[in-house]
Parts: sequence; structure tokens; C-alpha cells
Amino acid sequence: MAQKKDKAKNLAKFKDFVDDNKFAIVFSVLVVAFLGGIIWLSSLEKIDLSKVDISKEIPATADSGNIAEHVYSKSDSKVTLVEYGDYQCPGCKTASSRIKAIAEEYKGKINLIFRNYPLVSIHPNALAAASVAEAAGLQGKYLLYDKQDEWTSATANDRMDYFIEYANELKLNIDQFKKDIESEKVKAKIKYDQAIGAKAKVSGTPSFTLNGKDLDSKIWGDDSKLKAALDEAINSNK
Repeated sequence: MAQKKDKAKNLAKFKDFVDDNKFAIVFSVLVVAFLGGIIWLSSLEKIDLSKVDISKEIPATADSGNIAEHVYSKSDSKVTLVEYGDYQCPGCKTASSRIKAIAEEYKGKINLIFRNYPLVSIHPNALAAASVAEAAGLQGKYLLYDKQDEWTSATANDRMDYFIEYANELKLNIDQFKKDIESEKVKAKIKYDQAIGAKAKVSGTPSFTLNGKDLDSKIWGDDSKLKAALDEAINSNK
């Protein structure tokens, strides 16, 4: 009984402290987020992309953890549609099925590339999800968007349970999967994609470029307009 009273008193004191110091706490959180952003940008700036053509498929290098680009509907076409996506982004999930259906329709005529751009400031599970997707990719599998509703609000402690469950469904080597999630090569791949996105001046997800030019959401969000843009690019590159 005494312990419960002590806990209640401590909780009350903590609430009083928070009430009395709301501004300082909020300010401190903002400062930490700001400094974290500076450190993140600084780490991306260390990657030299000065000679890299980000409008097309980029060969794997040590900078990308020697992990190749994720190309769906690969062809020798000169038309390349690039998506910068965040696995926790609801809009990315909505766009994904549409864009892939169109890419399937244009198979052999365009290249569709996916690049990681987790918005960690607003999506706390995005970076972990990107790591999981890359680890699954190393075993030739794909997951997450179709399961997004299940893990998107999971805590840091719980989300891995969901990811392991999905990995089992895909019959992945679980031990290797776990190692790859934490591996330096996967971290490098995600950071490399983020650096490319920063160079492309990506400000939100999903973002799309067509042969290096930004596509407005009014275009990529409308199937007929996107197809018209693709047709124009194909015809101009014959």
C-alpha cells in the first residue's frame, strides 16, 4: 500500500513538473530534432554524387553497400520513372499498387526504380521498415506495403515481431534476415538512397521523377495523365 502511495506521489510530482516546464521540454525536443537533422544531412553530404546520374539506374558500389537498385519492370528503355518512397507513408502504399500496375502495362517500355526515402521525423517505424525491406530483398523477396496497416503504429519493441512473422511467411532464412537488418551494407544502401533523394530535392513522399524531371502529384496521381507523360517520354526517346 505504501509503495502505491509513493508511486502516486511521484507520478503527481512528475505531472506537476511537466506542467511547469512545458515550454522548456518542447524547446528541448525541437533542439534535439534540429541537431539530429543537421547530423543526418551532414552524413549524407559525405557521399559524393557529383558524377552520378540520378535520373537512371545507378550501378551498385561500396557507397550503396554493394546493393543494387530496386528496378521493377526493367528494360533497355531510355525512359526511367523513379519513386522515392517511405514504407510507413500511407500515400506511398496507395500509389504503389497503381504505379506498379501501370509499369506492368508499360513493361519493356520503361524502367521503374524504387529508392528509400524514410521520413524519420514523422514516421518512427520508417527506417526500420526500410531495413527490413532491404534485408528481404537480399533474399529475393519483397514485403511491407501490403502489411503496412498491421505494423505502422507498432512500438519499437513490437514491430520486429510483425517483421519476423512476415519473413516466416516468405520462408526467408530468419537468422540471415536478422543479421542483414542490422548490417552495415543495408545501412549504407538506405543512406545512399537518402543522399540521392536529397540531391533530387525530395521534400515528401511519394515523389516521382521521369527521366530526372519532377512529376507533379496531379500527374502521377492520375493514371491517364501519367500514361500520357510516359507516352510522350517514350516517343521523344525513340
